[in-house]
Amino acid sequence: MGNTAPVRIAATADLHMRPAVAGKFRSGFLRLGTHAEMLLLAGDLTDGGTAAEAVLLCAELADLPVPVIAVLGNHDHDAGHADLITDMLTDIGVEVLDGNSTIRTVRGHHIGIAGVMGGSGGFPTHPGDPDSGTDEHRALMRRGPVDAHRLHRALTALDTPTRIALTHFSPTTETLTGEPPAIYPGLGCRALGDAIDAAPATLALHGHAHAGTEYGRTPGNIVVHNVSYPVLRRTYALYDLETTAAH
Repeated sequence: MGNTAPVRIAATADLHMRPAVAGKFRSGFLRLGTHAEMLLLAGDLTDGGTAAEAVLLCAELADLPVPVIAVLGNHDHDAGHADLITDMLTDIGVEVLDGNSTIRTVRGHHIGIAGVMGGSGGFPTHPGDPDSGTDEHRALMRRGPVDAHRLHRALTALDTPTRIALTHFSPTTETLTGEPPAIYPGLGCRALGDAIDAAPATLALHGHAHAGTEYGRTPGNIVVHNVSYPVLRRTYALYDLETTAAH
């Protein structure tokens, strides 16, 4: 491909690695070199955040032919081993983002990726309640706006023509269509969308909403893709990022 050809990215989320699915994604990932120029993972990479599941995850992702950038999801924190999972992924060359960003250069084009897990918190038409429910529910409700601030800071720090926002929780209700509206507040928050619009990002990717919709937009009209594996029904989706001539 020439310098003006689109940069093709692969993206997926919600692999929920566990013994029952071990090896399921490996062959597809190994073929990435012929299809894409990087792989982005939008969280819930393990089913319950255990060390044993992280070993299976690393076996799935080791020695891939393209760079891999990830954020963790809420299930990756379930067993309290998020730092261990991050370290294990880092050891096999996966870059895990949490309130920070990275720049990848593809055929001379600088692609910036900023990532956070995000959290819930709700949307104007589906408000959340951070003061009731389980401890986990309340923590995620409060985390949404906090991670939105961290995402905005990481995006605006990127001096690149292309900026991708990578989150686990959704920044828009449009990609939640198919989920029961009653649980929308637990699937994302408007603050994430506001951060993506304010930066602005070029593209936003998220997971978490297993019964949602792949395509949507933020209130500010930024393209959003829900790349949850149950939504995609394929190992990963491919998206083209338009480029200009590199100098």
